[in-house]
Amino acid sequence: MKDFEHQIQVAIVNYCKYNRIPIFAIPNGGHRYYSVAIKLKKEGVVSGVADLFVYQPMNQYSGLFIEVKYEYNKQSENQKVFEKNVKQLGYQYKLVYSLDDFIKVWDEYRTNEISEKN
Repeated sequence: MKDFEHQIQVAIVNYCKYNRIPIFAIPNGGHRYYSVAIKLKKEGVVSGVADLFVYQPMNQYSGLFIEVKYEYNKQSENQKVFEKNVKQLGYQYKLVYSLDDFIKVWDEYRTNEISEKN
């Protein structure tokens, strides 16, 4: 399943590059050696942080966090907490399951017509 999420994320990043949408990935997931995990945790890696961040403030939002999922995958509890926290700080947060989902979210975000449904 993770490979499908990877493919979706790559498609989103490529779309953003092509359309000059300012985005970056937050490499938070994946399995690592214990020593690497400890090092990353000391550097500030936090469980639950979204996969992508669009650093373009728009209307009432300071930016857009994107969590990429595949098919029926759901958010972890840490991801739900992260979503709640960033929304309280004035950011938008959305789950996407495909490039088409992202394009719809981006269009809603930039036209200030974003829904609260994920």
